Parts: sequence; structure tokens; C-alpha cells
Amino acid sequence: MIGKIKGILFSVDENTVLIDTPCGVSYELYVTPDIISNTPIGGEIEVYTYLQVRDDVFKLFGFKSKDYIHFFKMLLGVSGVGPKTAFLIVSNVNINELMQAVKENNLDYFTSIPGLGKKTAMKIMLELSQKIKSEFKIGQFSLSEEDKTVIDALVALGYKSQEAKSLFSRIPRDMSIENKIKYALNLTVQ
Repeated sequence: MIGKIKGILFSVDENTVLIDTPCGVSYELYVTPDIISNTPIGGEIEVYTYLQVRDDVFKLFGFKSKDYIHFFKMLLGVSGVGPKTAFLIVSNVNINELMQAVKENNLDYFTSIPGLGKKTAMKIMLELSQKIKSEFKIGQFSLSEEDKTVIDALVALGYKSQEAKSLFSRIPRDMSIENKIKYALNLTVQ
């Protein structure tokens, strides 16, 4: 497996680049537009890579950081999303904004990605929200006493702790405790 490539950017053809490495091997790979715009031809380049292996082709995809390749792999885990679609998404978004859109169920953010239809966007948003629940630990953020009260109330109403935290993450922050609980209950009815 090729995990990372470091070398000199030799040529660019749309979103495909050729990287010459010090050992004399040149790699052709697809990279995100921000990498191309930030690296001049002849400049040093370092990318994290994903190798797609099919019967008829081997394709390398390059990303500027581990976060981007991790998110790319998360997208590949969504049924029906292949490397081409995942690469399209990663190439057109800021990952932090996209993660926030998943947490907020913001379908408009997904449908604004060029080449991504509403049906596929909904599927991606649904499956990513399930994946993020296991990775997103609400305890990483400081919760106010009011926030803890809302979560405790949802648990008292019969939700499992993880379900209550998931619902809480979708509630607007500028509400009273009572309205937050009502909002959470309405989310489950829809």
C-alpha cells in the first residue's frame, strides 16, 4: 500500500498530477484542487494517498492531510459511494464545515456540492451521521449544567444515553431547557 508520496511536482493536467520522487519513480495521481493551486510546478509536494484497486485499473488519490484521507475513507464506507464521488466531495468542501452539516442535518450544504444529487446527498448524510456518532464524543466539549439537564431529561424519558446525546447535538443552543427537550422530542416524531 502506498500511504504517502513526497517529491517534486512535475506536471499538472486538470486534477491529475505527476510527482517525481527522489528514488526515480514518478507517480500519477488525482489530487484535490487546493493542492494544485498551492504547489507550483517544480515545487516540493507531499500527499497522503489512497490506492483504488480494480480489475482493470489502479488509481492513486492524493490528499493534503490525514484528516482529508480519513474523511475520504469514511465516504467510501457509504453504500453506493465510490472513489470518484468521494473524491468529488472532498475536493469541493471544507471537512469541518461538512462535519458540522452532518451534525446539523443540513441537506442544503450537501446538495450545494457540484455533481451531487439530492438522493445521494440524503444517503450520504444519513450514513455519515451514523458513523460520526461512534466517532464524535459529546464529552469532548464542555457542557453547561443546562445541557446536562436536557440530556438527563431525555434519558429519563426513555432514550438511551447515546441516543439522548445524538438528539442533543441536533438542538439549537439558544433555547430554554424546556424548549430544547420539546425540540428533541419533535425530532424523533418526524
